[in-house]
Amino acid sequence: MSSVRLAPMSADQYRAYRAIAERSYADNMVKSGTMPEPEALHKAAEDFERLLPHGVDTAGHEFWTAFDDGEEVGMLWLGFTEKSDGLHAFGYDFLVTSELRRQGYGRAIMAAAEHMCRERGVVEVGLSVFGFNSGAQSLYEQMGFEVTTVQMRKRV
Repeated sequence: MSSVRLAPMSADQYRAYRAIAERSYADNMVKSGTMPEPEALHKAAEDFERLLPHGVDTAGHEFWTAFDDGEEVGMLWLGFTEKSDGLHAFGYDFLVTSELRRQGYGRAIMAAAEHMCRERGVVEVGLSVFGFNSGAQSLYEQMGFEVTTVQMRKRV
């Protein structure tokens, strides 16, 4: 693997991403036990519409496709917000193409994103991770992210 390059996501790439992302988000909410499937499907649709009313052209949100030597290896969605202490970024979604996972692309995409954020003057990057996704949690901790909130539940 050579260095990963982030390029702005095209409208066609966004449409392909969006076609699967909403369902994937709902599936993750169900898998985590956050809510049953009907509510998760509704929440996913509602969240995407609220956050991205203009799709890939929504102000404050940027999408990139990650490439390695011209091959598409993943994607990244960041939202940017100006706060009293400077520009903050939030990672709404980040993925590596399924057949390329566990080959270092996740780390490389995160490093490229961090570099890009530094160049833009971002002072902090946040993200959320579902509790069952221990692989992502481990990667984020290795990349220097720290836990800020833990939500817990107990089924009775």
